[in-house]
Amino acid sequence: MPIDPKKTLDAYQAKRGEFRILEVPPLRYIMVDGAGDPNTAPEYADAVSALFPVAYTLKFAARAQLGVDTVVMPLEGLWHAPDMASFTSRRDKSAWLWTMMILVGDHVTPQMFADAVDTVEAKAAKKKEQPPTALRSVRLETLDEGLSVQTLHVGSYDDEAPVLAEMHERFIPDNGLRMTGRHHEIYLGDPRRTAPEKLRTILRQPVDRP
Repeated sequence: MPIDPKKTLDAYQAKRGEFRILEVPPLRYIMVDGAGDPNTAPEYADAVSALFPVAYTLKFAARAQLGVDTVVMPLEGLWHAPDMASFTSRRDKSAWLWTMMILVGDHVTPQMFADAVDTVEAKAAKKKEQPPTALRSVRLETLDEGLSVQTLHVGSYDDEAPVLAEMHERFIPDNGLRMTGRHHEIYLGDPRRTAPEKLRTILRQPVDRP
């Protein structure tokens, strides 16, 4: 059976209604940046369309070349804005800046990644299709978030604001912590196949101790 990092990495464990302080290790992702409302911005859909073919190509390459077989991990996002209130009180999605990403693991080398991008592009050409515009903007990068606070949100993405407000405005300062880095979301549910009220999302905020 393929290895499932969601079951083996502590950073992918969270409970609803519980804020947890943890140390997140450096993790390797494929990433692409963008801006705007994820529900309406064509740039967002294009970014997601670029990430998953690369992730699947890397899965098959790792299995063939290294004997390492892992599941393709869920979509994740790093979010920020000039005014963080756009995530809690105002929910102004047009002001959001984002980095969408998928965990791939330390076994993925820069050469494997470059070959995977070339393969995705070649497959599109063979089918006489245009590859996603963002394909050549996808990068391989290690993210080191370190000390963080996280919880599990169950429900619609639009219902996250009260949970984030509780995390940002009460739990983090009450525990002598300060927000650093970007707000991180891990989408454990597929919104195309899951009712909004049953979606499961890990909400993470990197912090430090001032």
